[in-house]
Amino acid sequence: MTVVHTPHTWIEDLSVSVVVYRPHHALLARTLACLSVACRALAEARPGWRIRCWIIDNGGFDETRISLESVRSAGIDCSVLSGHGNVGYGRGHNLAIERIRSRYHLILNPDVDLESDALIRAAEFLDRHPKAGLLTPSIADERGGHQYLCRRYPALLDLFVRGFLPVRLRAAFSRRLARYEMRAEIDEAVVLWEPPIVSGCFMLFRTDVLQRLGGFDPRYFLYFEDYDLSLRAHEVASVAYVPAVRIVHHGGGASRKGWAHIRMFAASAVKFYNRFGWKWL
Repeated sequence: MTVVHTPHTWIEDLSVSVVVYRPHHALLARTLACLSVACRALAEARPGWRIRCWIIDNGGFDETRISLESVRSAGIDCSVLSGHGNVGYGRGHNLAIERIRSRYHLILNPDVDLESDALIRAAEFLDRHPKAGLLTPSIADERGGHQYLCRRYPALLDLFVRGFLPVRLRAAFSRRLARYEMRAEIDEAVVLWEPPIVSGCFMLFRTDVLQRLGGFDPRYFLYFEDYDLSLRAHEVASVAYVPAVRIVHHGGGASRKGWAHIRMFAASAVKFYNRFGWKWL
C-alpha cells in the first residue's frame, strides 16, 4: 500500500470488496443479490453515484455458477481478481484496496445479507459525521437474533469461552461475556461511538482512512485481522456503531469449522497478542 488518494482523484463514490475461497454458492449468490438491491437503492437516492465491486477469488469461484449479471444490471462495475491463489482474507482484500479510488470502501463477507436501505443509511451517517472513518452496522443472525460483534479488548479466557466452550457451560461466564460483547452499551436506537473492536464481516471505511492504515496487516492469514484493523483505525479516525444500518450475517466460529480453523485461529491470536499486548484473564 503506497498510494493515498485525495478526494480530487475519486473515480467511484463507493467501492466494495468481497473475498471468496471455495464459496458456499447459495450464500454468495444471496449476498450479491442483496448487494445489488442495496446499490440500486443507493443509486436512486443519489443519482450520479458510481459504484464498483471487486470479487477477489482466492480459489473456487465459478462464474458459471455465480452470475454477476444481477450486480452489473444494478449499475455496478464488477471485476474479478483471480490467479493469485489463496493468499488469505486480509491480503485478498488488500488486492482491491491498493487499486481503489473511491470515497467510501466497504469490506464485505460473502455470507452477509444487506437490508435494502443499508447503504443509503450508511452514506447519510458518514455525510453527517465527517469525523467517522469506520462504520459498523447492527448485525443479526439468520434466526433474527442479535449478534453482539462490537467487542472490548479480549482476554484469552474471553476468546476460549465464547469460541470453544459448549453453550451449556457458558452460563457461568454470562456476565463476563456480556461485558466483552458490550451488551449493556449496545442499543438498537442509539449510535455507539468508539467500540474498541468491530466485526470484519461489514466494515465501511472512508477510503482515505483505510489507505492511510495500509489496509489489513498481511501477517494474518485468517482471524484477528479485523481486530487488528479496528484497533489501528482508532488512531486516525472515529469508529461508530450505527444501528440504523442493518445486515444479516450467516457466519460461524472457528470451532464449528474443524481443526484446521482452530489452528489458524490460534496462530492469529498469537500474532495479535504479540502486537497489542497479552491479556490472560
